[in-house]
Amino acid sequence: MKKLIVYTDGGSRGNPGPSALGAVIYDEKGKLIKKYNEFLGEMTNNQAEYRAVIFALKKIKALWGKDATAKIEVEIRSDSELLVSQLRGEYKILDEKIQKLFIVVWNLKIDFKKVVFVLIPREQNKQADFLANEALDQEKRGQKLF
Repeated sequence: MKKLIVYTDGGSRGNPGPSALGAVIYDEKGKLIKKYNEFLGEMTNNQAEYRAVIFALKKIKALWGKDATAKIEVEIRSDSELLVSQLRGEYKILDEKIQKLFIVVWNLKIDFKKVVFVLIPREQNKQADFLANEALDQEKRGQKLF
């Protein structure tokens, strides 16, 4: 059995505004496996947080394949209290767009042996935060004035 530790972060400059995600995947011994970032376009910060989790779960499935994924435990670590509390079933989800993203996460979870969500302090999520901001900065630099 394999366990993965995944740090995720979604960020938005403005709320809503240009958004991006960062995800960092480690094995159970703390060895870095992969790190990712991606520009998402216009959305809220909470939508970006959910998209980061969705992105990470899909990447794990793509890297290991469906058969191996069924044997993998995933610990998603995020500094978003709202995201973690909603995914644990502790908070209601009132926003319709977030409800749809919650369902996507829920359906992705089925493919894994176990998926748990852990709230961590922002200081422990610096790498995923850096990656999300890097994607936002790269997108901004790539924009043309005319």
